[in-house]
Amino acid sequence: MSFGIVASGHALGAPVTVDELVAHEGADARKLTAWGYRRFHRADDGVGLTDLAARAAAGALRRAGVAADEVDLVVLAIPDIAEYLYWDPAAALQGRLGAHRAEAVLLSQACGGGVTAFDTVAGRLATHPGHRTALVVAASRVAEPYWDRTGSGTSLTSDGAAAVVLRRGHDACAWLATETVTDGRYADFMRMESGGAARPFTPESPASPAVASVVDRMDTFFEGDGRATYEFATLVNTRNREVLERVCARTGTPVGSVERVLYLHDNRKAFEELAKELGIPLDRTNADVAMELGHFGPADQLLSLERLLAAGELVTGDMVALLSMGSGMHWTCTLLRV
Repeated sequence: MSFGIVASGHALGAPVTVDELVAHEGADARKLTAWGYRRFHRADDGVGLTDLAARAAAGALRRAGVAADEVDLVVLAIPDIAEYLYWDPAAALQGRLGAHRAEAVLLSQACGGGVTAFDTVAGRLATHPGHRTALVVAASRVAEPYWDRTGSGTSLTSDGAAAVVLRRGHDACAWLATETVTDGRYADFMRMESGGAARPFTPESPASPAVASVVDRMDTFFEGDGRATYEFATLVNTRNREVLERVCARTGTPVGSVERVLYLHDNRKAFEELAKELGIPLDRTNADVAMELGHFGPADQLLSLERLLAAGELVTGDMVALLSMGSGMHWTCTLLRV
């Protein structure tokens, strides 16, 4: 299957420096300094996930010179929940854009959705020979009543979206392959205990239901077993290496010839551990972009790719790996040739 990126677009919340976050909101200065972030992005009140997605998508379509009614497929990747329950944000995005000919597909594999979306496009193009143009959008808008930007995960979470227009037969930023590894033993690790069908919200629910801190979740999930916790932390990067090696083997690409590995915008220590596991210098990742922007869930790799292409740090012929993991757990990697 042959397709590539014609154009990209993005929409970010307002930039906020880490110093401002510490000074005005009492965030943990020591932790944020250790994480290495310089800033993050927060959307204004009333701006939802699909608002950000629509802005990013409109920008990508405009740069590609593609009208919305020319799009055959819209794929929206989100990290958790959108503005409403019992509601399809992918269909809502399709309607807002006026892409009424397009099938809309929603991906909810957390931070891996923007990477695995390329495989979704490849499959739809393979089974629909008449499809020519696809739009992939990855968006993140923190549901602040449930998710703490600095406490629920290991990264500083931002609000924003990235979009790419993909066209059959386009040879720039061409898709080569996608590989995914899933390990359902860890499916319960990220879950919020209340609000679902098993434990609906009730008058007796906690006053402030939320996803527990990452420390508390690890202690609960692994039942205080330090060895099991360590094994999981080690497994994260082992699987990252495995999925990269699999996609390279599938395409006959030597791992050492991959110019950049664009990972989810995790903290600096996580990037250093990843680089060590992969046997590459830190500057062959997107660590610096991540520290400048913050973590946008499934949009990270597309945002980093757009930034590096615009800066001329990637040139025609370079091999680029988009690498991510998401709750489930899923590890996924897409290989592109610039």
